Amino acid sequence: MEHRYFGASDKQFPILGFGAQRIVDEHQCTEEEAIRIVNRAIDEGITYFDTAPSYSDGQSEERLGKALGHRRSDVWIATKTHDRTRDGSWRLLEASLNRLQTDRVDEWRLHNLVTMDDLEQCFAKGGAMEAMLEAKEQGIIKAISVSGHTNPEVQLEAIERFPFDSALVALSAADHFIYSFAHEFVPRAVEKGVAVIGMKVMALGKLAPWYEQALRYTFSLPVATTIIGMETMEQLEKNLAIAKRFRPMSDTEQLDFLKEIIHLATPDVLRWKASEWMSGEWYRRD
Repeated sequence: MEHRYFGASDKQFPILGFGAQRIVDEHQCTEEEAIRIVNRAIDEGITYFDTAPSYSDGQSEERLGKALGHRRSDVWIATKTHDRTRDGSWRLLEASLNRLQTDRVDEWRLHNLVTMDDLEQCFAKGGAMEAMLEAKEQGIIKAISVSGHTNPEVQLEAIERFPFDSALVALSAADHFIYSFAHEFVPRAVEKGVAVIGMKVMALGKLAPWYEQALRYTFSLPVATTIIGMETMEQLEKNLAIAKRFRPMSDTEQLDFLKEIIHLATPDVLRWKASEWMSGEWYRRD
């Protein structure tokens, strides 16, 4: 697989990253199968693993921890805090470390900042940013990150306020048409040396009929890696095959693809950008 630099650092990752949200009972993935899938991914060169304490009440982190075992040093783990306070974030991190069976995480994210008020809470006195800076100073985390699905202006403001190492943002082809992170956020992030990590690639399954085109679209952007949620070995193998034969989309190919899917640019499909989802329960949908 093609490898790319993680922002301004000398760290590199393959273009396909592993979204661990779905290796849980909720998605009909058993613990035994989860362990097999994670180890197969590592065997095939995947080193970037993304999870969060809110995914199935910690089961995603727990299974990832069990799967990694002695291979912990072979991978990069990113987890998150959906709490906007210092103390609440510390509690989440301590629980994450326990479930992941590790004494450190490589990357810790502010989970899905939807509004400017979310951002203000994190940067306020006693806010989540205090926990992040303390954890980095103590060597518990390496990289500080931010994520978002909804309004690129929030993440743009975030990277202007603080030199975040990375940003996890919605970069499906369907996101191209409205509140586009690809248009509004990615160029500035790249300019500032912030690693861009793509997510929501399949648009909650709506892009399944254009599966390889959907992955190629996001891989073709200046992303450090792209996380794909996988709950079966079949999905993993399919994604690996596409990543290994990846070639960037030409402008003509991208235009033809976007013409085919423009009808999907609706609130029902792009629910992460719809007003009824701006309710504070967003982090459960990462």
